[in-house]
Amino acid sequence: MLPDLTQYLWIAWLVLALLFVIIELLTLEFTFLMLATGTLIGGLGVNLLGGVWWLQILMAAAISALLLFTIRPLLLRALHRSSAAVPMNVDALQGIGARVTTPFVDGDGAVKLDNGETWTARLVGGGDGLAVGTRVTVQAVRGATVEVVPLQTPPQTTERSAES
Repeated sequence: MLPDLTQYLWIAWLVLALLFVIIELLTLEFTFLMLATGTLIGGLGVNLLGGVWWLQILMAAAISALLLFTIRPLLLRALHRSSAAVPMNVDALQGIGARVTTPFVDGDGAVKLDNGETWTARLVGGGDGLAVGTRVTVQAVRGATVEVVPLQTPPQTTERSAES
């Protein structure tokens, strides 16, 4: 005679909820947290109240779907509201300082950015005259080339002291 395995279904609900929580800790997107909550409330809850196995599955799926489409968007919005947009990768290069490493010929040369990367560069407006070691600022990134402008140095004022 085979044992009735539905009496041990509560163990399966606990294991499934634990598995969803572990996956959620790895992904951090609130998806598996909603599935774990639906599993605990719908599946395990109906099991403990004496519901049949198909009702347990139905309630777990319904509660999980309800949480996924109602609570998860609210949690994500609250999470992302407090974080400021930080430029990454190539977008972060705009405005960074650099130093000329090879002289510019016909507006083209090379610069070493302040983050340590060496890039081919094009002088905005073309022309020559930037010597090695001159400070420039990245204005834009065009493919594998940065467009640079000479760093504006504040005009130095000379003050003469009035001696009598």
